[in-house]
Amino acid sequence: MAKRKIIEINRDLCDGCGLCTTACAEGALALDGENKAVLVKEIFCDGMGACLDVCPTGALKIVERESAGYDARAAYKHVLKTRGKEAAAHVHGIAKGQEHRSEAAAPLACGCPGSAAREFKPASEAAERGGRSVSGASELSQWPIQLHLISPLAPYFKGCDLLIAADCTAFSLGSFHPDLLKGRKLVIACPKLDETRGYVEKLAELIRLNDLKSLTVAVMTVPCCSGLVRMVEAAIAESGVEIPFRKVVVGIDGKIAA
Repeated sequence: MAKRKIIEINRDLCDGCGLCTTACAEGALALDGENKAVLVKEIFCDGMGACLDVCPTGALKIVERESAGYDARAAYKHVLKTRGKEAAAHVHGIAKGQEHRSEAAAPLACGCPGSAAREFKPASEAAERGGRSVSGASELSQWPIQLHLISPLAPYFKGCDLLIAADCTAFSLGSFHPDLLKGRKLVIACPKLDETRGYVEKLAELIRLNDLKSLTVAVMTVPCCSGLVRMVEAAIAESGVEIPFRKVVVGIDGKIAA
């Protein structure tokens, strides 16, 4: 056994709503005879904390302790048996059509088809190879990008230059793609409107696991955006990795303010 991230349940705070049991795609949580959330098996918990986002009482948290490792294939079989094939397709670490491959070989699962992990050549690079110029070509080279949906284990994050951007920056800064996104992988979030529980922990995993080349944080001049900078600072501290980051501040007038 080794130390890893895993869910911990405060039974005194649990009100038995059951929201966490459906939020966990791996089927790691259930309600017991006292109508309290319990961990079905440690090997079913991937430690990503999707359940934190729906718990109304704060009864759940991610801790780091010794535990058997997450077993994607076992979780898949468990969900297949208890919830059916469609639900099993959402299990982290097993993608559709890959159920019988080894866990190491199976690509990451990302829930619905719209959030399946993909890496591709940015449109600007494809245009260059084709010998033509495309105005406003996209520099996006991976999917998904929303912090709730990305996996810190996605292979395209390894050794990358990472951009963590507040949602509004891409709409405000006309040159977002060539000036900020080009050559970088992207994670977006809104510190004001998102349910941000678990964000610091996920970002910390992303930083700890991937030996990032560089880290850039893009925010707006509005006060609420400072929350994203604080989350990144907390994630760096939690990760134990010493990595400086560049902060880019975008004004509501569409210009880079700092």
